[in-house]
Amino acid sequence: MTSRDPLRLRLRHIIFDHNDRPAKTFDVVLLGLISFSVLLVMFESVDTYRLQFETQLLVLEWIVTGLFTLEYAARLWTSERPVRYARSFFGVIDLLAILPVYISVLIPGAQSLLVIRSLRLLRVFRVFKMARWLSEANYLVTALRTSSRKIAVFLVTVVLLNIIVGSTMYLIEGANSGFDSMFRGVYWSIVTMSTVGFGDIAPQTGVGQVLAAILMITGYSVIAVPTGIVSAEVAGARQRELACPECGSAVHGANARFCDACGAALPGRAGAPPEPIRG
Repeated sequence: MTSRDPLRLRLRHIIFDHNDRPAKTFDVVLLGLISFSVLLVMFESVDTYRLQFETQLLVLEWIVTGLFTLEYAARLWTSERPVRYARSFFGVIDLLAILPVYISVLIPGAQSLLVIRSLRLLRVFRVFKMARWLSEANYLVTALRTSSRKIAVFLVTVVLLNIIVGSTMYLIEGANSGFDSMFRGVYWSIVTMSTVGFGDIAPQTGVGQVLAAILMITGYSVIAVPTGIVSAEVAGARQRELACPECGSAVHGANARFCDACGAALPGRAGAPPEPIRG
């Protein structure tokens, strides 16, 4: 983009930057419009509002979609690398945010997919300078990745346990109590172990009720297992980041710039020198 395109430069600054008042105003208006469009889709799903305000909702939906279409076209026009933007996460979401309305012309009901516009609200982290908050999510991502095998073993064990208990309940209760197949028994077992308890099926015999009670108590214990696994990994990831590169100690003051154990500089702390590159 050259200096001979002042309009494109100005629009690019407003659309993609978040530093001055015009750019922030554009972002705030955009976030408000996204929220409004999601509410429109939700109101449209209510029969009372859809029947009473069908025309108004349809007109507003097309107006909002038209504005989003213009915004998407402006992003492509002002972007230094339009293809890269179109293939980026936000570029794909921006496109998916407008397609359902046009598809609904051929496939009625497709506009319900417009709720995907809510993903555009993720821009709030950029607009209000909260991107650094996302770094905290790295602990959770790291913990889930590290504990994935443990969680996989846990889930397989839970599935097998539900299959065994559900099949046993099918043999104990039978079709007269609603357990007309093993699949139905496994469904009941999952609902019971998760402590949801829909109540659509319930054991009637004494043996079945005892088994149900055991499964319920087991469910309370099982719920805590993945929480403990992930929590331990999150704490470990946090401790590894705070650990001193010299002695490995992770016990420091909240604002400490140097290790309380050996006095070495802590990398990443305010005022502390960066960690040296070790060859």
